[in-house]
Amino acid sequence: MSEDKKIMGLNRNVFFTGLVSLFMDFSSEMIYPLVPIFLSSVLGVNKSLIGLIEGIAESTASFLKIFSGYLSDRLNKRKLFLITGYGISTLSRPIIAMSGSWWHVLTFRFTDRTGKGIRGAPRDAIIAASTPPSELGRAFGFHRAMDTTGAVLGPAVAYIILLLFTGNYRLVFWLSMIPGIIAVSIIIFFIKEKKSVVESGPVPKLSFKNFDWKFKAFIVIVTIFSLGNSSDVFLILKATHTGVKEHLVPILYLIFNLVYAITSVPAGIISDKTGKKRIIFASFILFAFIYLGFALATKVWHIWILFIFYGIFMGLTEGIQKAYLAGIMPEGMGGTGYGIYNTFTGMAILPASIIGGYLWDRYNPSVTFYYGVITAFISAILFLIIFARVKENIEKKI
Repeated sequence: MSEDKKIMGLNRNVFFTGLVSLFMDFSSEMIYPLVPIFLSSVLGVNKSLIGLIEGIAESTASFLKIFSGYLSDRLNKRKLFLITGYGISTLSRPIIAMSGSWWHVLTFRFTDRTGKGIRGAPRDAIIAASTPPSELGRAFGFHRAMDTTGAVLGPAVAYIILLLFTGNYRLVFWLSMIPGIIAVSIIIFFIKEKKSVVESGPVPKLSFKNFDWKFKAFIVIVTIFSLGNSSDVFLILKATHTGVKEHLVPILYLIFNLVYAITSVPAGIISDKTGKKRIIFASFILFAFIYLGFALATKVWHIWILFIFYGIFMGLTEGIQKAYLAGIMPEGMGGTGYGIYNTFTGMAILPASIIGGYLWDRYNPSVTFYYGVITAFISAILFLIIFARVKENIEKKI
C-alpha cells in the first residue's frame, strides 16, 4: 500500500494511528472506570489518597512527554517512541491484576502513564506531519473519535465481564492486555515513518525561546484550566455518591465516551471552517457549566445528563486544541511543541487532583467542582482577552 494512499479520505498514518488509539483506549477504559471503585470498595482507600494516586500517575509521567517529543524531533523518528510507549502501557496490566495494596495500583498507574508520556507527543507529530494544514481539525478530530470509540468498547466489555463474573475486577484487568497487544502490532506492521520536511539543519536545543508568545500564552491558559480539571475519578465518585450503582459505572462511562466519539469529528470539521478559537473558548464555558452541574447534582438522572454534556465538552477540546497548536509552532518542532503542551497540562493534574481530593474530604464533593468552575471561567476570560485579535494560521506545517 502506498504511503500516500488515503483511507476514508485520510492519510494512512492518520488512519492507522487512530486505529492504534482505538485498541489502546479499549484496553485502558476496561480498567479506568473501575480503578476508583477498586481502590475505595476493595482496598478501602480514602478520596484524598485516590486523588494523590491519580495526580502522581498523570503528572509525574507528564515530565516524559516534553523529552520524548523533543527526542523524536532530534532523531527524526516517531515510530520507535510509539512502539515503546504503547508497549510499556500494555505490559503494565499484570501489576494491577495482581495488586493487593494501594501502592501497587499507584505503580500500575505510574507505569501505564509513563507509556502514554513516551508515545503522546511523537504520535501527535505524526498526525500533524501527515495532514494538510486546512484539514488538521478533521485529522485530530478523527483521532479523538477513534480513541474514544475504544473508550466506548472498553467499559462495555468490562460491564459484560462483570455481569458474567460478578465483582471479578482482576479478570477484567488481565483481559485488557489483548487489545493492547493488537495496538502495538498495528504500529509495527502498518505505520510508516514519515521524515520531517525540515532537513536544513539540526533541531534547536530544548528551549521555550524557540516558540513565540502565542504558543507560550496558550500553554499558560490551558495549564490554568487544567489546574481545576481534576481527574475524572472524581466524576465517577460523584456518580456513586449521588446514587449510581457501581455495576452501572462502566455503562455511564460508555455513554460519555460514545458522545465524545460522535462529537469529535464534526467538531473538528466545523473548527476547520469557522475557526478553532471559537470552539476552544466555547469549550471552556461549557466545562464551567458542567462542573457547576456536578456541584449541584442531587439526583441520579442529573449525573447521566451531565456525563452526556461532558462527552460533548471532550469532543470540543483536546483534538481542536492540538489542531490550533499546529498553526502556532515552528516547523520541524511538532514533537517538542506537543510535548510541552502535554507536559504542562499533565503536570497540572497532580495539584488539581490533590486539591480536588482535599476539598472533597475537608468540605464536601460540591466544593471540588466549584473550584473547577472558577478556573474554567478564568481561562475563558484570559483566552478571550489574549487571542481575540490573533489571526489563525492555516499555512504552517509541522
